[in-house]
Amino acid sequence: MVDISVSLGNINLPNPIIAASGTFGYGYEFSKYFNLNILGGISIKGTTLEPRFGNPTPRIAECYSGMINSVGMQNPGIKNVIGEQIPMLRKCFNNLILANIGGFSIGEFVACAKLVNECDDIGMLELNVSCPNLHADGENFGTSPEALKEVVKEVRKVLTKKPLYVKLTPNVTDIVKMAKICEEQGADGLSLINTLLGMRIDLATKKPIIANKMGGFSGKAIFPVALRAIYQVYQQVKIPIIGIGGVSSARDVIEMMLAGATAVQVGSQTLINPFAMKEIVANLPKVMAEYKINKIQDIIGGGH
Repeated sequence: MVDISVSLGNINLPNPIIAASGTFGYGYEFSKYFNLNILGGISIKGTTLEPRFGNPTPRIAECYSGMINSVGMQNPGIKNVIGEQIPMLRKCFNNLILANIGGFSIGEFVACAKLVNECDDIGMLELNVSCPNLHADGENFGTSPEALKEVVKEVRKVLTKKPLYVKLTPNVTDIVKMAKICEEQGADGLSLINTLLGMRIDLATKKPIIANKMGGFSGKAIFPVALRAIYQVYQQVKIPIIGIGGVSSARDVIEMMLAGATAVQVGSQTLINPFAMKEIVANLPKVMAEYKINKIQDIIGGGH
C-alpha cells in the first residue's frame, strides 16, 4: 500500500492535491459533485479587504492548451468570506483551508492578515502579490523586490498564528531572487507559480478579446514554465514549495514533486473537468506503483 500523505511544515495533508484559488470558488459549491475530503486542501477564491465587482467583461479568452482571465479578484470582501463563506466550506470539508489574500496597498494586506490570523478555520494564508501597488504607480508587489520585501515583512508581523505562503508571479527576470526575499522576511513557504501575462486579439474586430487587453495565462501550456521555476527555487531556498501551473494528471503531480514541490495545486483543469482533482487523487497510487514509489513525501526534490 503506497503512502500519499505529505507534510507542509507542521501541517499534515492526506495527499498533496490542493484546489487552486480562483477556479474552485469557495469549495462548498463542488460538494454536491464529490466528497471534498478526498482533497489535501482548498485555496479559496482570492479575497480583498473590501468587496470587489471585478474587471469589465469580457474577462475570459480561450487559448491553445490554456486560457486567459482578467476577472479582477471579484469577491464579497474579507469579512463576508470569514463570516459566511468559510463556515459553509467547513461544514463539508475537514482538511486544510488556505485564504488567498490580495491587496492594493500594504495596509490592505495587513488588515486582511489580522482577520485571517484570528479565524480558527483558516489553516494558512496564501499571499497573492500579483496585485498592483496603487501607491507605487501600479507596479505589482510581486515584480518589485522592495515592495515584496515590505509587504511580506509587514504581514509576517501580524500573522502570528498561521503559516505564511507567498504566491509569486513568474513575470519577473529572476524568480529565485524574489523567493529568497520571501524566505528572508519570514515566509513559511512559497506557492509557485501564478499566471503568466498574455493576450488574444479577435480577428473580426481587430481588438483584444479581454476588456482589460491582457490577463493571466494559465493551463497545460504553462506547466514547463512552472516546473522550471520550482526546480530553480528549490535549489536556493529551504522553505516548502506548493507547485502550481498546468497540472492535469497524477503524472504531472509526481513530476512537480520531483522538481521540488511538497504539494501541488490544480486550477484551470477544474474548469475543463470538475472531477479532475478527484481523478488525480484516485490515479496517484497507481502511478506511484508504476514507478515503484512507496511514499510520495520521499520523492520531493528527487529530480535534482
